[in-house]
Amino acid sequence: MFSEGALDRIDLFRIFLRVVETGSFSRAADTLNMPRSSVSTAIQALESRVGARLLSRTTRIVSTTADGRAFYDVCLRLVADVEEAESLFRRDKAAPRGILRVDMPGRIGRLIVAPALPEFLHRYPEIDIELGVTDRPVNLAEDGIDCVLRIGPLQDSGLIGRKVGELALINVASPAYVAHYGLPSTPADLPNHLAVRYASAFTGRMEDWEWVEGGQLHTCTMGGRVTVNSAEALIACCLAGLGLIQVPAYDVQQHLKAGELIEVLPNWRAEPMPMTLLYQHRRYFSHRLQVFADWLCALLEPCLHDGR
Repeated sequence: MFSEGALDRIDLFRIFLRVVETGSFSRAADTLNMPRSSVSTAIQALESRVGARLLSRTTRIVSTTADGRAFYDVCLRLVADVEEAESLFRRDKAAPRGILRVDMPGRIGRLIVAPALPEFLHRYPEIDIELGVTDRPVNLAEDGIDCVLRIGPLQDSGLIGRKVGELALINVASPAYVAHYGLPSTPADLPNHLAVRYASAFTGRMEDWEWVEGGQLHTCTMGGRVTVNSAEALIACCLAGLGLIQVPAYDVQQHLKAGELIEVLPNWRAEPMPMTLLYQHRRYFSHRLQVFADWLCALLEPCLHDGR
């Protein structure tokens, strides 16, 4: 990204911002694809140029001094203004380029985005993609991620969000389960049925069964003999006849078409889940991120429908 010995003032500002945001010379170097020594040299050069100590270094953490905190805010605005000015003319005359690091839920990445990537890469031959498809939370600054796709309510993370839409949820069971336990006809039947229970891999919290009736959200704690902590396992256990599940409609469309799963309680569904593309700050919304975000939103739009 930067070449040693050829760093201009804006490059120094960008390196300083990344060190502050990652809290580490090593992590900043990794995300900038630079040697750690070059990052350290750049910060020393910047501190010498501005005549102030900007960072406090210990063996474990790098933090900003009082001068560094004030300088960070100025740097953020300056870099954003420079990149915006550069993009005024470049967007119309040059193709977007560079590495784009994105992260999203595993099944969306594997089932929807990865198969469609050849078309995106053909359309934008100078963009390379680093695609993370884990379901773990990521820190955009520390992990060097440009954007992350999130499903569900958002925490107050300070990130900027672009709403993709709302993901329809449906209730399904396998024919084997229905043959053994029958079909629930209303939510009042749920206590007599089993669910494949889902527990968050990060909080351990067990998800209740939910449905909307008369404009009100209702919940029920379902019985079940199997608890899982991933979407892959949830669907696999449902296919094996181990219980009912609530799942994004797009996630099981092929199983429904093949008769491997059956929708149950179609009039008592959970609330749809918001799907949001998150990034850090307007200075990170590069041309390559803009075109990827537009492409991704268009790609995911059919997933927002449930076939009704």
